[in-house]
Amino acid sequence: QVQLVESGGGLVQAGGSLRLSCAASGGTFSRSTMGWFRQAPGKEREFVAAVAWSGSTTRYAGSVKGRFTISRDNAKKTVYLQMNSLTPEDTAVYYCAADRRLLRAVVVATVSDYDYWGQGTQVTVSS
Repeated sequence: QVQLVESGGGLVQAGGSLRLSCAASGGTFSRSTMGWFRQAPGKEREFVAAVAWSGSTTRYAGSVKGRFTISRDNAKKTVYLQMNSLTPEDTAVYYCAADRRLLRAVVVATVSDYDYWGQGTQVTVSS
């Protein structure tokens, strides 16, 4: 079992930056693929970014590629999402997620691939 707690959300003006953090406890964080998803009001939860257990491979949604960067620190059991050049379309609740399958060779990007979820952190970008 893995417990995930997100932090770092808030209100920012368009063009600004935020860094989200997700601290993990329990389980096997260092061997799990970690992902970030987001859900805007009235919309389905969507993939944002993911990083392999080793940190060597990342994957991004097209809408955030070049603006967001995912990274992880296995010693601190924390995954980060650096978000730059934010736009109002990035407004959503952001969720951290962990894959229970260990040492996966591919970086997965669908909601159903992830088994553990945080409670979410709100990101609001004003125009």
